[in-house]
Amino acid sequence: MIISASRRTDIPSYYSEWFFRRLEDGFVCTRNPINPHQVSRISLSPDTVDGFVFWTKNPTPMLDKLDGLEGFPYYFQFTLNAYGRDMETNLPSKNDVIVPAFQTLSRKIGPERVIWRYDPIILTPKYTLEYHIHYFEQLARRLSGYTEKCVISFVDLYRHIGPVSREMGFLPLGHGEMLTLAARFSEIAQKYCLTLETCAEAVDLSRFGIRHGHCIDGALFKKITGIPLISAKDKNQRTECGCMASIDIGMYDTCRNGCKYCYANHSPAALQKALRSHDPVSPLLCGAITPEDTVRDRKTGSCKADQMDLFSK
Repeated sequence: MIISASRRTDIPSYYSEWFFRRLEDGFVCTRNPINPHQVSRISLSPDTVDGFVFWTKNPTPMLDKLDGLEGFPYYFQFTLNAYGRDMETNLPSKNDVIVPAFQTLSRKIGPERVIWRYDPIILTPKYTLEYHIHYFEQLARRLSGYTEKCVISFVDLYRHIGPVSREMGFLPLGHGEMLTLAARFSEIAQKYCLTLETCAEAVDLSRFGIRHGHCIDGALFKKITGIPLISAKDKNQRTECGCMASIDIGMYDTCRNGCKYCYANHSPAALQKALRSHDPVSPLLCGAITPEDTVRDRKTGSCKADQMDLFSK
């Protein structure tokens, strides 16, 4: 079982204390996003957790806690874009905080375990093709040697971000613009010894040496541990997504990064309500288990090939 922590919120940045308490207690609870009174209790035992994938834009609060992950394979999906605070409202300085945090994390755990995400790519009158090309190279130069891979994607205009997209002046990003960016990004990536992949994109950019990626990546876990993982494609993700199956322990409407393009926060009111209910000692990221909830242990098990062979005998 792979634990995703989390596509729905930035756990390393805002909830690392809660996460490590969950690790100490050996389990975590999550609500069903469709039926909130259905609660799953998920074991965090080393016997069942094959690894963690952390998603973050600022791992600084977690950097001094990494020893608590001893015995668990893990890596980070680290989003570092060239947007200003008009687009990513609550992030600290990229130059003074985020880039140094990326470099520090890489020194601690190795460049193969820190995946750089430059996504989503958005065009506006300010954030033009030329802007992205220029600052992608600036970031690639500073991250050279601190990562081996960069993942890119193009913005998806979810319904609830429609008003923001109009306010910010999001522009159409057509096939031609994608190809232009892919060609230039590929040149830059080669210059700085980076592999480029896309995330959940249908567009074929293989002519530029850019392949479809797997953000929850069994091959990377095999590289880290030497043990293959056997798991199906994640059926809960989009058709274009190449990720292997995982369990996400985050919660929607809980991320405080304030990104204008965010798909995981639906309204400021929902965010504030969730934040008020956060308790670092609760098994849930936000809120508490109530008498109206039905709690069931989620059936989990290791995906390691040797464990699968054992159970098949």
